[in-house]
Order: sequence, then C-alpha cells, then structure tokens
Amino acid sequence: QLQLVASGGGLVQPGGSLRLSCAASGLTVSSHPLGWFCQAPAQWREFVAAMSWSVGNTYYADSVKGRFIISRDNAKNTVYLQMNSLKPEDTAVYYCAARGGTRTAVGEREYGYWGQGTQVTVSS
Repeated sequence: QLQLVASGGGLVQPGGSLRLSCAASGLTVSSHPLGWFCQAPAQWREFVAAMSWSVGNTYYADSVKGRFIISRDNAKNTVYLQMNSLKPEDTAVYYCAARGGTRTAVGEREYGYWGQGTQVTVSS
C-alpha cells in the first residue's frame, strides 16, 4: 500500500527553522518526481518545491528561494523540506507529494500521491 507520512511541523518564531520529513512506503522516492505544497487558511494549495526523480534537480517557488531546501535520503526512502528564515506568511499546512512518470511538475493536479499534511505556524 502506497503511503506518504509527513511530520516535523510545529510552532516556530519568525527567523527560525524547521525540517519537514515525508516517509514513503510502497513507493521509491528516487524513482518519482517529488514535491512539497502548502495551503494557508482560505487559500488554494500552492507549490513550494520539487525534485526530479533522477539526478535530483530542484525547483522552488520564488517566495521560498534561498530559504527552503528540498532533499531526499534514498536509503531512508524519505524526502525532506528544510525551512530556514521562516516568516509569518509561511504559516500553512505543508503536504508532500509524488507523481508517476518522469517529468517534474509544479502543478498540484499533476501529483497523484499525497501525504496527510503537517501544520507549520510561524509566530512570535
């Protein structure tokens, strides 16, 4: 059974850091394009970061470039989102996702496999 389990969210002060994890089962993270998305209250789900399936090229939303890093650990079959210099506007539920095929994507609808989401709150 394919499953993505996200964890690592929490409450952090502005300027702080968090690392989100997404453990995969029934799916090999090195064989699938991966993504992170976020959804703030009353907002659409938005693209945050993506990683290609092969060499691991990375892509980021402009709002997180230079602050967030997507990575994966093939041995642990886990994808991560390192979040640095967090801002109150980063507050959202964060979702990890994977898609079939080989093309990396930034559109929510192009991902068929989703984790359950983990809440990130940035507040003093």
